[in-house]
Amino acid sequence: MDFKICKEDAGLTVLSFLKKKLKISNSALTSLKQIDMGIAANGNHVTVRYILCENDILSIMEKDTFADVNEAVEPHEIPLKILLETDDLFIIDKPPFMPTHPSHNHTDDTLANALAYIYEKRGEPLVFRPIGRLDRNTSGLSLVAKNVISASFLHHARLRGLMQKKYIALLDGCISNDTEWHTTTTYMKRMKDSVIVRCIGDPDDPEAFIAITHWRVIFANEKISLVEAIPETGRTHQLRVNFAYLGHAILGDDIYGSASPLIARHALHAYSLTVPMPYTDEQTTFCSLPPEDMQKCFKELTDRDLTTEINI
Repeated sequence: MDFKICKEDAGLTVLSFLKKKLKISNSALTSLKQIDMGIAANGNHVTVRYILCENDILSIMEKDTFADVNEAVEPHEIPLKILLETDDLFIIDKPPFMPTHPSHNHTDDTLANALAYIYEKRGEPLVFRPIGRLDRNTSGLSLVAKNVISASFLHHARLRGLMQKKYIALLDGCISNDTEWHTTTTYMKRMKDSVIVRCIGDPDDPEAFIAITHWRVIFANEKISLVEAIPETGRTHQLRVNFAYLGHAILGDDIYGSASPLIARHALHAYSLTVPMPYTDEQTTFCSLPPEDMQKCFKELTDRDLTTEINI
């Protein structure tokens, strides 16, 4: 990865450039220092104290090696809908029922397994670096960084609120008759004796963390509400817990609500993702149509077309 130093960055040390421009993490910086020619200027190895000059070519060795690969992520051929691939990231439209990471019960059917297969066919090593994570049964847009530098940049952008993911959800019953934006604030924590289930805690509970969700109704009748939701914070199961807290669990959510004969999962889809392209301030937005199961469910309960309602 090469960067031509412009006039405004001249005079910075390599360390300042990496921290301010690339938002590189301390762990990534440590890794670069341990690689021969991990950091170079004009073809010569330099330390992070090197002072950059205009038109210098700063080279960063961001390539992973096979020694970095997690052997637990085995390659398996699984179809993937990749909306964008650059040198730095993937934007993937994850189908429902696909976990993001391998786990005890899911060792060969995850997003990581599918990408590992793609990399194996290319003869390249995969270090799986998702930026955020969708639940197994949540469908929609997923972001994966392709190298340690872009992972640091994207993670930092997410923490600064420069990345926004929007969801659509089908809720049980009519949550509201207006279409104004609402904000729900709770404090969430892990339920005792469970590694998966979350619950509402008290604000003064040190194990409870604030969960802020912005949402609006797109369409509602007495049976169902179609809502758009934007989580300001990124707690595990945040949307599922917050809507259940409001008395209108996501349809089909058998943990925080109840199973539904109309859909075999919770009806939640990440339909929009706005992300800054690494090393620039350019914001790009990607969109994804809801899967067929959500479309059929909505049609059954409203006799309306879901894709028309959300206007993607």
